[in-house]
Amino acid sequence: MRSLRRRDALMLLSCAAAGGARATPARITVASYPDLDRAVKLALPAFARRHPGVAVNVVTLSHKDHHTAMTTALAAGAALPDLIALDMDFMGKFVDSAGLEDLSRAPYLAGAQSARFPGYAWRAGVNRRGEIKALPVDTGPGALFYRHDLLARAGLRETDLTRSWTGFIEAGQTLRARTGAYLVAHAQDLKDIRIRAGLADGEGVFFDPQGRSQVQTPRFRRAFELALQARDAGIDARVRAWSNEWSEGFRRGAIATQMMGCWLGGHLKRWIAPGTAGLWRSAPLPEGAAAAWGGSFYAIPVHSQQKALAWDLLQLLALDRDQQVAAFRSLDAFPVLLSAQDDGFLSEPVDFLGGEAARLQWRDMARRIPAVTIDRYDAVADEVVRNELDQVLLHRKGIDQALADARVTVERRVRRRA
Repeated sequence: MRSLRRRDALMLLSCAAAGGARATPARITVASYPDLDRAVKLALPAFARRHPGVAVNVVTLSHKDHHTAMTTALAAGAALPDLIALDMDFMGKFVDSAGLEDLSRAPYLAGAQSARFPGYAWRAGVNRRGEIKALPVDTGPGALFYRHDLLARAGLRETDLTRSWTGFIEAGQTLRARTGAYLVAHAQDLKDIRIRAGLADGEGVFFDPQGRSQVQTPRFRRAFELALQARDAGIDARVRAWSNEWSEGFRRGAIATQMMGCWLGGHLKRWIAPGTAGLWRSAPLPEGAAAAWGGSFYAIPVHSQQKALAWDLLQLLALDRDQQVAAFRSLDAFPVLLSAQDDGFLSEPVDFLGGEAARLQWRDMARRIPAVTIDRYDAVADEVVRNELDQVLLHRKGIDQALADARVTVERRVRRRA
């Protein structure tokens, strides 16, 4: 079934590209995924005013199928759109692709725009050779979403969650005892934050700037210890993000917090738990940790037949302040342009979050996130580390042994793919 979906996706893009070649007037094809495709469609009226009569065909696939289809299409050099959407989680795979235009070169010269973006978002689209392979269009500064009503029932305050990780776990035990709710969905979530804490500009999460694995370091050891403490304290529901159990846990008040990108607030409001409006709040991450969850980018394939039009649409999405503010107002897509982050909309109360001005908090987080280096093998290392932590949580494998095995496995897989 998966192979059929990939083949169908490539056929759809091929037909769209072929149609664009025959069409008069010009047509460009944009490949995207939900809900990012809605931001493109929101920009189409402005694009039409710049280019009357130019048709824009937006091809939308599920998040995973889209990135799989783009990987296949770029490898084949065929069935490619004119503009490709990319998620931050996949940038390590695409940032070195020879199939994407280097936007630092003429006629693009995008490097002149770097100061308009937070360093971490800009760096994610730039590879080690200094080639700009994609521009960011939105971002996801991290936040701790929590159920205010459940904390109140347990006699807890926001600071009990944010002051320290020790306090966070202790608050989870109190919450569980007094309300029956779990504090977090899964202990892995704590590891995901802790391995990103304390990084400096230029450092990488899984690899150092020279490409050496960092998984057998004190940073990862502390992250594993924290996750194990959460499991032993009985504060995690043992459900994975985006599962049916995860969503249902939020709807029923069985899970009290989730640390994720600020865009989660929009998902909670629109489709995950709309019946919980007013019960949620947003807080900084524990111990002042600064991290980003996701972010969206667009890139232009080398084999695009409409590069000039694709570049003009990309500039509208990535460099137009008003367009990013409009997407934020309509779609909860947090703007990546620093100028857009100063819009008055950020000061307005968020009804779903009990009327607090949470967007200002997210902006503060966005401006503290370090500009970490993304490595093409980050996804490989992430999978290995996740699997080893499962061995610790489920089968009591020693942490030191788990991290040693993780390092060996990561290095072996990197050599195999190099």
